This record gives sequence, structure tokens and C-alpha cells, in this order.
Amino acid sequence: MGPLKGVKVIDMTTVLMGPYAAQMLGDYGADVIKVESLEGDVTRLIGPSRHSGMGPVFLNTNRSKRSIALDLKKPGGRQAVLRLLKTADVLIYNVRPQAMARLQLGYDVVSQVNPRLIYAGVFGFGQDGPYATKPAYDDLIQGATALPALMAQTGDGVPRYVPNALVDRIVGLTAVGAICASLVHRDRTGQGQRLDVPMFETMASFVMGDHMGGLTYEPPLDKGGYARHLSRDRRPYKTADGHICVIVYNDKQWASFFEATGRDDLRADPVFSTFAGRSTNIDTVYAELARIFETRTTAEWTELLTRADIPVMPMHDLESILQDPHLVATGFFPVVDHPSEGKIRSMKPSARWSETPCEPSRLAPRLNEHGSEVLREAGFSEEEIAALVREGATPAVHDRVMG
Repeated sequence: MGPLKGVKVIDMTTVLMGPYAAQMLGDYGADVIKVESLEGDVTRLIGPSRHSGMGPVFLNTNRSKRSIALDLKKPGGRQAVLRLLKTADVLIYNVRPQAMARLQLGYDVVSQVNPRLIYAGVFGFGQDGPYATKPAYDDLIQGATALPALMAQTGDGVPRYVPNALVDRIVGLTAVGAICASLVHRDRTGQGQRLDVPMFETMASFVMGDHMGGLTYEPPLDKGGYARHLSRDRRPYKTADGHICVIVYNDKQWASFFEATGRDDLRADPVFSTFAGRSTNIDTVYAELARIFETRTTAEWTELLTRADIPVMPMHDLESILQDPHLVATGFFPVVDHPSEGKIRSMKPSARWSETPCEPSRLAPRLNEHGSEVLREAGFSEEEIAALVREGATPAVHDRVMG
């Protein structure tokens, strides 16, 4: 099921960015075939696991896929991929384009095999600039797009990366949208195309959309930066017994806050009573809110603010979020039975369609779990599959490792 039912995706990506994008396409109904090296995606080895090669990062980024292991440096492995691509709708890869060219799998070659193919690359940098051939990782792109500098400005002065593969996830999401747009164009015109989704440019737009500020204008009106986001007091508020996440933003919410807390003195203060006053004096506003929130418990504030229709949420940690009442009620973290890993906690796709509902089609595969199946579907005979095994281009079924 799902809106992408009938779309065939060849996923030649590793680590997080590409696999995350391909997983979403699979969740949305596409048939995703993950082409792995004979050693498998490196994320199979990250984190605690019950079996080697089936770590949690891999499990949570590679569901809704089938796995085939191929050595693309062997002639048979390369030819096998080309045969898979003949009937595919999308190829997604996340090595540098120069590496694809060395494998003789560049767009000039692949488009001859399948002119309708969407040839989607998610990699570091746009190919028309001096960084075109540079390697890129999440940490590097965070730094190059000012995130550690912003973290230092709002914290203790020490630059830090965001503790999340933020770049990989955002660029992956961008790739999903761009691939779907390309499929719409292909369905209208019959024409495939090459699609590049560079990490640096994507994240530069993402960060600077908030922080361009006066640098938007030429000449600049200031040095950039969104004052509210850069306030050191923009953080969860300490309560009498914990922390709470609250935002009092528009005039209606502030009026409700004044009434709920009995702070008529703030209602009369232009620093607090108008949007312009609050924006200009955001540090003062946040500091006063911090003092106010320390006077009651988290439960008291949650009840009071909810009653006043002021936006409030708990500050979860990695364990407590699993018990959030909303996520429990919506079944967001289902515990499912994996064929090799036993009971694991999964996550549901967040998007919902009224006419084409989707669910993950399968759990993350063992390495080469579907190798023979995929090759047979591509028209390979048993003799041809055996020849690939003899060449070392794909593992024999009995050589499959757990993972």
C-alpha cells in the first residue's frame, strides 16, 4: 500500500542520509532494493545488538527494504546493478559523483540503460563549485553552516555540534521531496533526469533561513541572527521540581499568561505587553519567565498553562519519550517481532494519507537476505546467479552472515 506503490527504488546508499531517504520512500509504498557491499552497510555495526550486523541504527534506518550484496568492482556485480536499473524508477546514491563515474555507473552510462530513471545523488557539495570533489560528513557540514558557532553564542562559548545527525536527516528529507517531484515530472513527460541534492547548500539554506536577518539586504542592516533563537535564556524552564517547555508567543497567549499568573504589572509594562517590546527585549523577557516558572511544580504549571491554552510540553529524555501519553495512544513506538532479532521497538511513519494509507512493508533485512530473489526478478537464471557467486560478485546463500 502507500502512495508510492509500484515505484521501484535502487538504494545504493550507506550510513544515514541516503538510507533514511530510501526508508521513507519504502514506508510510502515503494519497492526499495538496498544494494550493499559484501561487508554490508557500516551502520550495521553501530550500537548494541543481539546479532552482529544488526545494530539499532541500521534497524531504524533500513526498514521497508530488501537487501542484496554485490561487489560493484567486479564486472558481474556492475552488470547485475545495471540489469536491476533497467526496470527501476529511482536510483539513489550518496558517494561522490566521481566515485560513481569510476564504477562506470555515472549518469551518462545509466541514462542510456534507462532514460526514464530518476538518478538521485545525495552528497556533499554542488558540482559547479570548488568543493565539488570534497568529502562531507554531518559534523563537517554542521560546522560549515555555522551551527557550532551558534551553539557557542547561545551557550558557554564552546562550539559544539548538535547531538543528532541533523544534516543527514534534513538532507534526506529534502531528497525525498525532490525525488517525488522528479517522479511527477517524469510521469507527465516520460523523461527521467539527474538529480543532485548537496548537503552544504541544503543546510546553508536551512540555517540561514532563520538567521540571515539584516544580511538579507545589500548593504546589510546588521550582522544577521534571529534574536529570539540566539537568546541564552531560550531553553526549557526550570520549575520547582524539574523542567518544562513553554512558549508564550503571540499577544493572545501573553494576555492569557498575565491573567493566569496574576501578573498585571507585566501587562502594564511595554517590554512585555507588545510583540515589538518583547522582540526588542527578548533576553529580559526570557529571564523574567525563568524566575516565574521556578515558583511552581511541573505538574502545576502544566495544568495551569493547558487550562489557559498556552503552548506547553514536557521536557522528555530518551527513555521518558517512549512513555509519552500521546505517542502511546497513537501507537508511534510499536513493539514488533523481527524474524532474526526478536522483539524490537519500531517507529511508525509520521505522515498520514486518507486514500493511500502506508505502513512499513518489512523490517530491516539481514545482509543479502533477498539477493537471489532480487536477481531472479531481474531475469537472472540459476546458472547466472551461480556464476556471480563464483566470481565473488555476490555471496552464496549459505555464506550469508547474520546482519
